Amino acid sequence: MAAVLDPGAIAALAPAQALLLLESTPAGLPAAQALARRRHAGPNEVAPAPRQRGWRRLLRQLANPLALTMLALATASFATGARWEAALVAAIVLLSTLLAFVQEGRSARAAERLRAMVRTTVVVARPDSAAGRAEVAAADLVPGDIVLLGAGDTIPADLRMIAARDLFLDASTLTGEAMPVERHADTVADTAALPPLALPNLAFAGCHVLSGSATALVFATGADTTFGGIVAAAQMEPPSAFDVGLRPYTWLVVRLLAMLMPLVFLCNLAGKGDWLQALLFAVAVAAGLTPELLPMIVTANLAQGALRMARQQVIVKRLPAIQDMGAMDVLCTDKTGTLTQNRVILERHVDYRGRDSDRVTACAWLNSHFQTGLRNLLDDAVLRYVGERPHLRPHDGEAKVDELPFDFERRRMSVVVARRDGNHVLVCKGAVEAVLPGCRSVDERGTAVALLPQHGGALFGAVDALNADGFRVIAVATRELPAGHAQVTVADESDMVLQGYLAFLDPPKDTAALALAQLAAAGVTVKVLTGDSLGTTVSVCRHVGLPVTAALGGTALGSGTVLEGQAEAATVFARVTPQQKADIIRALQRRGHVVGYLGDGINDTQALRAADVGIAVADGADIAKDTADVILLHKSLLALGAGVRTGRLVFGNIVKYLHISAGSVFGNALSVVGASLLLPFLPMAPAQILLNNLLYDLAHSGLAGDRVDPSWLRQPRRWHTRDVTRAMAVLGPLSSVFDYLTFALLWFVLGGAAQPALFQTGWFVESLLSQTLVVHVLRTAHLPLLQSRSTATLALTTLLACAVGVWLPYAPFAHALGLVALPWAYWPAVAALLLVYLALAQAVKPLLAPRR
Repeated sequence: MAAVLDPGAIAALAPAQALLLLESTPAGLPAAQALARRRHAGPNEVAPAPRQRGWRRLLRQLANPLALTMLALATASFATGARWEAALVAAIVLLSTLLAFVQEGRSARAAERLRAMVRTTVVVARPDSAAGRAEVAAADLVPGDIVLLGAGDTIPADLRMIAARDLFLDASTLTGEAMPVERHADTVADTAALPPLALPNLAFAGCHVLSGSATALVFATGADTTFGGIVAAAQMEPPSAFDVGLRPYTWLVVRLLAMLMPLVFLCNLAGKGDWLQALLFAVAVAAGLTPELLPMIVTANLAQGALRMARQQVIVKRLPAIQDMGAMDVLCTDKTGTLTQNRVILERHVDYRGRDSDRVTACAWLNSHFQTGLRNLLDDAVLRYVGERPHLRPHDGEAKVDELPFDFERRRMSVVVARRDGNHVLVCKGAVEAVLPGCRSVDERGTAVALLPQHGGALFGAVDALNADGFRVIAVATRELPAGHAQVTVADESDMVLQGYLAFLDPPKDTAALALAQLAAAGVTVKVLTGDSLGTTVSVCRHVGLPVTAALGGTALGSGTVLEGQAEAATVFARVTPQQKADIIRALQRRGHVVGYLGDGINDTQALRAADVGIAVADGADIAKDTADVILLHKSLLALGAGVRTGRLVFGNIVKYLHISAGSVFGNALSVVGASLLLPFLPMAPAQILLNNLLYDLAHSGLAGDRVDPSWLRQPRRWHTRDVTRAMAVLGPLSSVFDYLTFALLWFVLGGAAQPALFQTGWFVESLLSQTLVVHVLRTAHLPLLQSRSTATLALTTLLACAVGVWLPYAPFAHALGLVALPWAYWPAVAALLLVYLALAQAVKPLLAPRR
């Protein structure tokens, strides 16, 4: 038997050739042969990703450089006697990774639920069965099997039609097209002109039969199906923009500590000669300079953001996705079910000139009401429309006489109805190009007027105008028949009167226009990626107020840098495959964009996974919701704008901590190294460094949930290591200068040269107060307290830390910490230094503003 076939290759074969290639027959495979093939091909199931044990997933969460460094320092602190600090650092690391571990576990069952979607039975042809057919589990299907399909069946594998009658499928979850798609058994001559999912003689796993029947040949099963490829891609999750952005900062801290610890150790060993004391001090300095609060600040901010979004009916499955929403500058979205309502409505009913005509609707109602063959979404839309407008319905008393069912060759269907006066009327409805050739007249406001050459422009002008607006158009025509004309034939579909056209639309969601306007105001560019037609998609964009700079079909897409340019320039990408959606997103990411994707179908799964933040709606396909990072519980897309705002708020508070802690780390590093070289004793005892760091962390814990300047929320925000290094370069030396001024005050004025404990206490207090109070200056771009105030929580934590720092030198147990009471002359001097320091910090903070 041949290897796995490309869909385009088998679509180009005649049914007999396809059967020969797959070594099958129209009667199907004998049971024994099917069993042998199953042993070779495996079950017709999507293979799950290897399940990792819980302890392995937890270790993977812990295996990042900052967490490992902090755990190593905790171990060193424990070994040197600082057990309470070691326990605190270890607890922060473990707790901050626990939430990420739990969140990851919530989506671990996605592939299992996906496989459950195709666990069904199917009827196959079996030449060795008494009935010539058998019902088997879908998992037992093999390439070469002949499947018998009927209305309501799920397509169990990728199929090539062998024979089909009035076959219409719902392929919206794969293609994104709301309208039913027709399938037939004819060979497709030019398969390159169509994307695989649009090939009219193929059906793919995951679709559903709306009406009709078919005999089909299985050519791909399990992971080899298009559906299986989508699931396999959904199991591969790239790192998010949040993780990618945080990584450089983490390594920056690790490198700084790797250089600082040996330097501090050697300086103190050379100056003091006590290697144990030098080692303890170096470990304490490293622990004190490590931003161990970073995981807690990040987790606390993200958790508060998740709670805030939950109140807005938005569920966050992966916490870092909150920040990714704030960094997002391009939102790619599917059309069906996201921008539109994923249902068909009758929007227009017009005569041949494009004028509104109730007569067209009345005739269409007769056709849809009395037919017994194909009943699709278009018929339902007509019946629903007239049901809501009773005046459009014809008078009671009509009775059906006969009908001509729809078929692929004619692309139209007709019913014959007897009126109350005994006369018969044939009502024909179908594709415009199939109905018009049978018309000899047009309805001109109730009068049949013979078609003349000058009518041609009007006939097609109205259709073209409706198609340009994104409508799906069908024609309605009638013919009067004599009362005795009981049996209708195809020949009777001639000499008809064109009544006009019906225009159907998948309507936009009510909130789509406002939501897109809010995103545009927030600096987020919106692009539409859909499997639907180009004209329909452009029309929807126009209805929701989305400007279209360029529109491309899937067959026009390039690769590499060509695709990057196309992805950057175009607004609409129509008739794109699931893989092309993911490729477009990755092309945008290579251009430096943080990309979100909003979709709700199976065909959106690869794009949801490729995006920095995947967003699904609650009534979407299960696999889409399992893959997404964020789920909108309600169809209103307005929550997107709120989610973007929340993401930027969360990121703003994380950036505050990063900038402030980076400046503090670098400033303290400069101060510690200089003091180690200049002083004959340690500038601060190891226990004092750890205590100072604990109080500093307490003060900064209030940054979680702090207010953020409105200007920060107006544009996308993302990680830039250069912003952190700029904060180090500006704030670090500034902080260190005031440390050295404090050293001079303590050494030359207050007698610290002869009193190491006094010197250490004085720097302990000044370092704590300066690092704590500067938070209120650096947390906002405006004037603190007057133009921008922090939350009460941050004010409380900073005041508490300062109060404890001032009280500790006078506490009953101060001597146990190596602290002594400070002379009263210290306080006005250090107050003056602090005021100057805060004023200078206010002056230089414009240098810290992020640069785009």
